[in-house]
Amino acid sequence: MPFRIKVSLAILLAMAVLVALGPFLIPIPPLTDTVDEQELADDDSQFIDIGDLNVHVKSSSLPLEGTSAFVLLHGSGTGIYTWHQVLEPLGTITKAVAFDRPGFGLTERPLPGEWQGTNPYGPEAQVTLTIELMDQLGIVEAILVGHSTGGAIALKAALEHPERVAGLILVGATAYRTGSTPAWTRLLLSTPQVNRLGPLIMRQYAGPSGENLLRAAWSKPELLDRETLDAYRKAFRIDNWDRALWELSKASREPRLTKYLSEITQPVLVIAGAEDRIVPPELSERLGRDLPNATVAIFEGCGHVAQEECPDPFLEVVQSWLFEESGLF
Repeated sequence: MPFRIKVSLAILLAMAVLVALGPFLIPIPPLTDTVDEQELADDDSQFIDIGDLNVHVKSSSLPLEGTSAFVLLHGSGTGIYTWHQVLEPLGTITKAVAFDRPGFGLTERPLPGEWQGTNPYGPEAQVTLTIELMDQLGIVEAILVGHSTGGAIALKAALEHPERVAGLILVGATAYRTGSTPAWTRLLLSTPQVNRLGPLIMRQYAGPSGENLLRAAWSKPELLDRETLDAYRKAFRIDNWDRALWELSKASREPRLTKYLSEITQPVLVIAGAEDRIVPPELSERLGRDLPNATVAIFEGCGHVAQEECPDPFLEVVQSWLFEESGLF
């Protein structure tokens, strides 16, 4: 064999070994100064065991009777706090309940081997979790309020459990695209090499205390106040937050809801920020056209988190829709 071919083969072999073994040579420093979820709980926090998960829940304080309620589903990179300006006002209409979806907030973050059955970070399991939480709280029928990827979960719940969903309020909902990992990459993400680096990738993606994710959601991130920043930093003080976020990323799926939207006949309010850079408002307008019974509201001066940036217009539109258009009240 000619010398140059031997050299070429040796180089190729060395490169293959480097690709295969390199990730195992990169140091992954442990997280520091992290604590158990419940150590960061607020006075109004509740923790409810549902299946394999200990779920963080907050409810409106007004003790309204009945078996209907708002159930609030936050988006990716946020948590219960995203509803802090609207939870109590909604609770004056009917009971309002918000919970941290797996991988976010103060809900338990199981790691592989710590759950049985369906991966709790996947969308199917999150639909099941929503219905089981309703069962635990005696909620027979809910108006699901879904933000961003929480909107996709709300839509799936309406399709799979129509008898449990009276209506939908969708805020910057990811009905058509989520930015989740493409299907063809999932085998790669599950290889030992990439899987080992996953938590490190999540630390870089999230940025300092996750603020990169948060700032992208606001139309005017310079207006983020200290209270809001501190509230969202909690999620990055929890044991294994990086590994849990990696498991969530691997389990994410594109919603593939387009051909089923015509089957959702419940009244729907679609809300979007005109300056939403994550889910452009034209996608929310499209969603309003694709749903048979939808009303669309676009808020100027708002980004992806209209419930936080524009809480007063948000509540005004919701109440107007509920009492004048939806037929729910």
